[in-house]
Formats: sequence, structure tokens, C-alpha cells
Amino acid sequence: MTTIASGTDTLTRDALTVLQPGFPGTTAPDWLLRRLGEGLASVGLFGRNIASPEQLASLTAQLRAERDDVLVAIDEEGGDVTRLEVRTGSSFPGNHALGAVDDVSLTLEVAAELGRRLAECGVNLNWAPSADVNSNPANPVIGVRSFGADPGLVARHTAAYVTGLQSAGVAACTKHFPGHGDTAVDSHHALPRIDADPAVLTERELTPFRAAIAAGTRAVMSAHILVPALDPARPATLSPRILTTLLREELGYDGLIVTDGMEMQAVAATYGIERGSVLAVAAGADAICVGGGLADDETVRRLRDALVTAVRTGELPEQRLADAAERVRALARWTAPRGTTAAGPDERTARAGGSAGRADVGLIAARRALRLTGDDVFTPLTDPPYVAALTPVANIAVGDETPWGVAAELGRLLPGTDTGSFAGADAGHAALIAAGERRIVAVVRDEHRHPWMAAALDILLRARPDTVVVEMGVPQAPPRGALHIATHGAARVCGRAAAEVIAAGPPA
Repeated sequence: MTTIASGTDTLTRDALTVLQPGFPGTTAPDWLLRRLGEGLASVGLFGRNIASPEQLASLTAQLRAERDDVLVAIDEEGGDVTRLEVRTGSSFPGNHALGAVDDVSLTLEVAAELGRRLAECGVNLNWAPSADVNSNPANPVIGVRSFGADPGLVARHTAAYVTGLQSAGVAACTKHFPGHGDTAVDSHHALPRIDADPAVLTERELTPFRAAIAAGTRAVMSAHILVPALDPARPATLSPRILTTLLREELGYDGLIVTDGMEMQAVAATYGIERGSVLAVAAGADAICVGGGLADDETVRRLRDALVTAVRTGELPEQRLADAAERVRALARWTAPRGTTAAGPDERTARAGGSAGRADVGLIAARRALRLTGDDVFTPLTDPPYVAALTPVANIAVGDETPWGVAAELGRLLPGTDTGSFAGADAGHAALIAAGERRIVAVVRDEHRHPWMAAALDILLRARPDTVVVEMGVPQAPPRGALHIATHGAARVCGRAAAEVIAAGPPA
């Protein structure tokens, strides 16, 4: 059983309990283990913490040796946003691909298999799924992380994902409340604003969250966005009107409310992480996520002290902090009976509603998500092509360390395939020169959001109309090329599915 260090008072313990910090390295540092002994109840994992499933299992076992009921959280959406497979690309397509297939049983099975793999590694809280309705094509941070632009579609797949993930004993954390889909600003960099009226918000943004709550999501993550129709003064993470009145009272949600990363500039640049954390807990948040960029003992100490001071000065009611800490402990109790390893086949089948699961379900889903234009006249390639990756800057949620594209998979099917990455005004001409006489496969990501990318593709197609185009973002631009493949995501399995079509032709 967990033993809290002697001398740790209740207020200090509660302040530590509501924090979800990250840390550097692939083993737990001494300061983190000490904080777990003092009352810290959660940790957050990122790509920097993971080298392999075996290493991750050892890390989570190290944490549980210090505190057996610790919540180990991860940002594992599958698709473009992966931490479990950060160096190779995900074995699962992301939400947009699942939405394109629109088979809720498949979404449930994918989420259950992803949850099984997380549980085997000792992870019991996943900051997923994204329930955002990607209604703004210019959105720079959601995009393929969303199931789509239709609220009903997003709602039914969000519910299926929550059910599948939690069938493996991993708590779902549905995000980003009240909805990050209609934004043109990335909250990692600045404060986005949604100027929709209440009726639109109710029917569009809130519909998937109502479905997630009905499905029993154990956690909800708040968004660092300003929604004037709900609160003209404060972003959702810091808004009592949004977190307490709307989410708790009007929608009837009683689970854990987790903030998005408090070091993100949408909050940190205006309020600072200490004051932002105090305001978030006062507004109704139960857990403070911090550690994507701030991952040290000093940060934990500062946040703990800020919360304790706020209680002692009367700015933060002590009961509010106590209630938040109790919700963290309640989620830990929910995960505890499920253990730190996956359920056996019979138990997993029962939890997932009869589907025993398939290890290759991610690839199956990626293949089903493909949308082909020009495939009726396309002849599969037999010689190794040149893959021209027109590469935008990755958003922080995705990160730039995770590989994407089709070159690696094409190289496996067509040995000798070469590749290059291009960006900016000269990308098209540079790609033509690099390709020489070889057949070109142009890989794009959200062509509609990047004028330079569309211009580069214009140059390639004028000079080489037999170019194959693979769109690995949201397919908003009109399809073009000798063959156009929309993968609805840039996960490794999406690249494999596209490469199979290029080298072997469309499936029967």
C-alpha cells in the first residue's frame, strides 16, 4: 500500500495530488519518486520517456514500487500524435481515418487494442480521444486529430473510442472541452478565440462531449480557448462558467477534469503557470497537466506552493482543492482493480462487447480509410520512384521527431526508392531537379493550408503529369495527379496502406 511521508500535511498533500507533472529521461528521477512519497498521485509521459514497450513497463513498475496507485498518463491518440511509437510512427491510424471509414465497431476495436497495449506497459490514463469537431479547415492544431467536421459523426466515434479504450482498463480523457475545432490559432503559441453563438456551440461543439459523458468517460480535458458566448473574460481552463456551470451542472459530468498543458502560451503568457493553476482549480479543474516543456522538481514545488498559498490567503477554497484531490484518488481507485497488465483474451472479449481484437486492426483500418481518385486507370509502379515530401512545420502536439510519409514503406516494396524533403517557394523546382527521370510520388500534408505547397504541386504536375499525389492531412483541396490517395492521416500504417496501392494497385 502507498505510504505518505510523515510530516506531509493534508493541504500540502492535496496540492501535490492534483498535479500531473512530466519528467525527463527513461527512468524516474529521484525527485519524482520523493514527490510520490509525499502525495503526488499522477505523472505524465511523453515521447522523451519512451524507448520501447519493455522499457516503458519497467518505468511504470518503478513508479508503482514507490506508489502503487499512481496514475500514469500519456498523450497517445494514435495516428499523428503518438508517444508509444514516437520514433517509428503509429501502428494505428488517427481519428480522421476512423471517421472516414465511419464504422463505430472498428473504432471501438482500434481503441480497445490501443488500450490493451498501453495497459500492458502499465499506463492507465490516456489523454485521448479528441472530441473536437474540425469545422474550421484552417485549424492548425486539430485537423486529422478530429474524427471529422460533422458533429454526429464525431459524437458516435468519440463514444466508441471511450468505450473501447476503457474496456482495456485505461481511463479515457476526452478533449478539448468545450471544443477546439473552430480555431485558426494553435493554443501552444497563443490564445485561440471561437466566436460562435450559443446555439451553434450547443449543437456543434458540445454534441461529442455529451456522447462521451453518456459513454462514461472517466476524464475530460479542458481547452485553452476563449469562447465569448460562454465567458468573455477567461479561457475555458480558467472559467467557472465553463468548467463548473456548463460541464458539471448543465451536462451532468462528475468525473475528473484535467487541464491542457499549463505551460502552453495561451495561458502561461498571460497568467503564468502558478496563477493559471490556482485559477484553474478554483474554476473547477481537478488535475493540472504540466510537463510537456516544464519537467523538473522546481516546477512541482512552485505549483504546490502556489496552491497552498492560495488556500491560506482565501483565494482558493480549501474544500475545492480537497474535492479536486479526491477526484484524482477516485480515478486511481477505478484503475486499480484492472491492474497494470492487459486482460486475458476472454476478459478482453467480454469488455469489448464480443470482439477479441486483432493485432493488425490498425493496418486494416488504415487500408479501409484510403480514398482513391484515378485508380481506374492507374498502373502500379514497378521501378523505384522518387518520393518528394512537401513538408510543413509540424505542430507541437504532433512533434517533429515522429517520421511520416510513404518513402520507408515504398522502399520496402520497391527497393531503391529515394526521397527528399522540400519546403518553401522553391520546393517544386528543387523536387524536380532531385527526382531526375524517376517517377515522382509527391506527399503533402494539408495542401489547402499551405499556399507554397499547392504551388509546388502545381509545378510538379505541369512538368510531370504522371506524378502520384498522396495527401496525408485533411483532404480539402481537389484531388489531382495520375493517382490521388487520401490517407486521412500520416501514421506509419497510413503510409504503408498508401504504398501498397502505389506498388501493387488498389485492393479488389
